[in-house]
Amino acid sequence: MSPLLLSLILGILQGLTEFLPVSSSGQLALAQALYGITEPEVFFDLVLHLGTLTAVIAFYRTEFFGMLKELRVLGVSDSLAVSFRTRPLFRLGVMIVLGSIPTALIGLIFRDFLASLFTSLLAVGLNLLLTAVFLLVAAFRRNVTIKSELEFPVWVALAVGLAQGLAIAPGLSRSGVTISLAIMLGMERSLAARFSFLLSIPAIIGALLLYIPKAELSVFPMEALALGFVVSAGVGFLSLLLLSLLLKKDRFQVFVPWCVCAGCLALYLHYHHF
Repeated sequence: MSPLLLSLILGILQGLTEFLPVSSSGQLALAQALYGITEPEVFFDLVLHLGTLTAVIAFYRTEFFGMLKELRVLGVSDSLAVSFRTRPLFRLGVMIVLGSIPTALIGLIFRDFLASLFTSLLAVGLNLLLTAVFLLVAAFRRNVTIKSELEFPVWVALAVGLAQGLAIAPGLSRSGVTISLAIMLGMERSLAARFSFLLSIPAIIGALLLYIPKAELSVFPMEALALGFVVSAGVGFLSLLLLSLLLKKDRFQVFVPWCVCAGCLALYLHYHHF
């Protein structure tokens, strides 16, 4: 397979599975078991993740740059409490920082253990089914108690951040688990998606920083790297748009059959020693 075609395929897969609640790690584990498809080299993987990072920043650019501007208030200590109660983007930015703490702790302490589960199709299958359960339960949640950033409690940010950290485990969809949990805890659907994907930005940046020391110069030509970046960014942006529309129409559960089928396939392959 030519480098350009491989870049195109991997860029599309990265853009789709990074944000849609189907677990990119779970799909890769199944692909490895069925076809022997492995992760791309570290440097190329970095390029693909930079593409999806660009996509989420571009999609939520108003909130992202608004939060950065608002968080400058942190330098004015006597206005912090007032800003936290009255400025939505400031409060959202603080929640992103707080939610990133449990994610970082889990990532640093348990990352190797959770990543080691990648070789276990049993773990992958069970986690995909668990993702489906989260999506299904969230679909029936109707009681909304958190309708705006100013109603956002700290404990919800910490809970969602904890879920994001645990989603390092293969088969658990980061977006599926974090958005579903936020909805189950009473958050309005579009706010849940906004918080989940903005919360992913520091997580992706942290993962990239961990990957960089392991990266070597790519064997992919420059045009293949550029294509992978552009495709992953473009498809990632479209995936975010699709997910936002599905959430607005209360159709987040359309991904349940995919997760159930993929989970059952992983369990089948595990018990039949594929």
